[in-house]
Amino acid sequence: MDNIQKQVFDAINELADTAGLTAGKILVLGCSTSEIAGERIGKGSVPALGDEVISGAMAALKPRGIYLAVGCCEHLNRAIVIEREAAEKYGLDEVCVIPAPKAGGSAATAAYMHFNDPVVVEFVKAHAGMDIGDTFIGMHLRHVAVPVRLSVNKIGEAHVTFAKTRPKYIGGARARYELN
Repeated sequence: MDNIQKQVFDAINELADTAGLTAGKILVLGCSTSEIAGERIGKGSVPALGDEVISGAMAALKPRGIYLAVGCCEHLNRAIVIEREAAEKYGLDEVCVIPAPKAGGSAATAAYMHFNDPVVVEFVKAHAGMDIGDTFIGMHLRHVAVPVRLSVNKIGEAHVTFAKTRPKYIGGARARYELN
């Protein structure tokens, strides 16, 4: 496994364990290959790094049965590449576009090429997320996102952050949140 691919593989496995992700859940990945390569976001897209990132992510998630959703860049309004099966399961509306390295980003392009039956959707509400290079994935996480600190804080030269989500707490003083 190449270094970047292994870093992504290890980080996603740690996130999946920490967040308690189970089969059928969605993990959203935002990625700037420019940042991984040490460039400014959006200024040096590297398709080969997109392939490494997606290969590492898929190797970690596929055996767990967790869906990977990959964010496009701002030129595609942060749309999401996802397997058609997941889009149908979660009732996501498909849009008509195919990502490319300079209009969607290298990671989204790689996802579109590597997925079995890819579609692009405008929005997803993922159960956890990994953001490589500060691409701001928050709009694609479920309503209550909780930052997760892992042993990894860089992939290549890019800053990496992680989040999990939880259901909203509702109610007042008499509300119960656990069965006791």
